Amino acid sequence: MTADYLSLSYWDVALAALFLLLNAGLSIRLRLGLAQQIGVAAGRMVVQLLLVGLVLKAIFAAGSPWLTAGVALLMVGFAAREVWARQERRLAGPWGWGLGGGAIAFAGSLVIVVGLAALIRPEPWWSPRFALPLFGMILGNALTGVSLALDSLSTTLDRERRSVEAQLLLGATRWQAVRPVTRRALRSGMMPIINAMAATGVVALPGMMTGQIVSGVDPTEAVKYQLLIMFLIAGATACGVLLAVLGGVRRLTDRRHRLRLDRLRPPKRES
Repeated sequence: MTADYLSLSYWDVALAALFLLLNAGLSIRLRLGLAQQIGVAAGRMVVQLLLVGLVLKAIFAAGSPWLTAGVALLMVGFAAREVWARQERRLAGPWGWGLGGGAIAFAGSLVIVVGLAALIRPEPWWSPRFALPLFGMILGNALTGVSLALDSLSTTLDRERRSVEAQLLLGATRWQAVRPVTRRALRSGMMPIINAMAATGVVALPGMMTGQIVSGVDPTEAVKYQLLIMFLIAGATACGVLLAVLGGVRRLTDRRHRLRLDRLRPPKRES
């Protein structure tokens, strides 16, 4: 099916923003104290998206593999920072950033290369028009799973420290002693993408699929692309969560089968 592309003007976008003004007005009327936060968040979103649009337009026009790789590395850096920031008990030193960032970088890179080179097959295969948006979606979901998994691992080990150390004293290896904690962390990291897949289509239509349909793409083609993206996201999330949790267990134990919670930073102080 071929359809014309429906272009939006900035006036159309401004009219849609009237709903935000309604939200701010309700906040003021009900004394929720959210009006300023709504305004700041909306302003940041507008500025950030406009800048991203300009940057992506320039990158697409340049068509440079090195520029595309540089932007991808920048995205990984921001994702690593988000993984680090979302944990209550963080690994001390470079491990705090490196473990989560390395896990999602490896998983995301592996999945995006396979997805582009073997499945979508654009020309060239690293085309920034395909690579960067897909990589962003994969990273965004993978960082959520990895951050939840690492947070569950560290906080549960801290809470069940005596139980784990008792098993170690009775002769269990470090992998045997932390097996229940490891399983819980893996489940925590995988649950968001499992819930997302279960709800997709019945409860909600994903944003990418909706955008394609609105812009004129045949719904059956949009569905195929959405399924492909969800499978890539699920694969990257599972791989990243597994790498992060196994790496976290190795870091929080040692070869002498001791628990090393001293390698965690102190918990965040509540203000």
